[in-house]
Amino acid sequence: MSADRPVGAPGELTPDPFAMVRTRGYVGLLVMAAALGVPISAAAYGFLALVNELQPWTYTDLPKALGFQETPPWWPLPLLAVSGMLVGATIRYLPGIGGHKPAEGLSTTGAPKPRELPGIFVAAVATLALGAVLGPEAPLIALGSGTAIWLVRLLKPDLPERAGAVVGAAGSFAAVSTLLGSPLTGAFLLMEASGIGGPMLGVVLVPGLLAAGIGSLVFTGLDSWTGLGTYSLALPEVPHANTPDVAEFGWALVIGLAAALVGTGIRRLALLVQPHVERRRVTATVLMGLAVAGLAIAFAEGTGKAATDVLYSGQAAMGPLLANSADYSAGTLTLLVACKGLAYCASLSAFRGGPIFPAMFLGATGGIALSHLPGLELTPAFAMGIGAMSVTMLGLPLTSVLLATLLLGSQGLTVMPLVIVTVVVAYVVSKRLNPPPAGASQAPAHKEPTTR
Repeated sequence: MSADRPVGAPGELTPDPFAMVRTRGYVGLLVMAAALGVPISAAAYGFLALVNELQPWTYTDLPKALGFQETPPWWPLPLLAVSGMLVGATIRYLPGIGGHKPAEGLSTTGAPKPRELPGIFVAAVATLALGAVLGPEAPLIALGSGTAIWLVRLLKPDLPERAGAVVGAAGSFAAVSTLLGSPLTGAFLLMEASGIGGPMLGVVLVPGLLAAGIGSLVFTGLDSWTGLGTYSLALPEVPHANTPDVAEFGWALVIGLAAALVGTGIRRLALLVQPHVERRRVTATVLMGLAVAGLAIAFAEGTGKAATDVLYSGQAAMGPLLANSADYSAGTLTLLVACKGLAYCASLSAFRGGPIFPAMFLGATGGIALSHLPGLELTPAFAMGIGAMSVTMLGLPLTSVLLATLLLGSQGLTVMPLVIVTVVVAYVVSKRLNPPPAGASQAPAHKEPTTR
């Protein structure tokens, strides 16, 4: 927007951002979003069900089928080696790059081309099912948007670019409709990550919310029909949280600062390793997989806990970790943060998946570890850790607050002030620790109008 020609100047026609909403075509987009919500959310449910079934089959059932009485301690090594080989080969030989690079943050810009969808699917399944430390949200967003646009263009090849963007967004909304616990959380995630704002927010948001709402119904219906689960982020039991006091607000500053330092270190190291992986894609991805496996084995042998605490995204492990937190000493939790953090770093640099759930698990574990210290209760520490690490890794403050509070149900309202303070601290510190992108201007964006 030019400072020399302010909006509303005489003789200048200001475009109506809501003109699209008043057209018959927009009503058609709403109908299309509703129709797309059903197959895309059903496909997303199937994707999550497949990953959920493959994880115990490859880690527990397969060793027994091979003659072992239980899973051998060294089993993560071949598991992650196969994962690295499959992911590396997919990125190297199939069209596209297997989805966006998770070390560079959560990308929602542009739907993938139809020929790239198989590679995204294969890389995501090989990553998520075989033990790498990444989540399903990024592949689902890409697969949802790409599939939506592909289906619509089959029927309407001349779909305008602007309408195509709305359709792609609706597909993403439907794919992650209940994954983060609520359609609203997924909506805020996509809005913040894509940078949609101003009047266009409502234009894009309404079809997306419609698709997400229908997707939630589909997930619920399929759960009732199959009995497999809703695959939604949830905690079965949350300890009671008292009204925050001054000491806990002090802890909010400490947790925000600590998460910013740890999370920034993880991301910078992943970005440092990533170019080396890309030069020897298959071999290096296998080596990163073996590194993840080695960290899981080291944690299990050193603590007597399960190696799966380090492996996988951590989505399903957060509830048991909170419920059984008394069984974990502060030392064990600290070692878990170290091993999971390094495994997360290796996975970010080489594999394909989303950064959200491992960040939440790391923050939750660190918060529980700190709750052993005076002046900090378990539930507020758990929530503040999730919020602080999420905003450090994602850079999305509103989504991070929602992730940390809606997950706790009624207790989330009690701890929300603490989470907000923690998220703000972590967000500001992490932004100051991260250099601006190459070529970005450091000058303030605002410019005073010129007087003529």
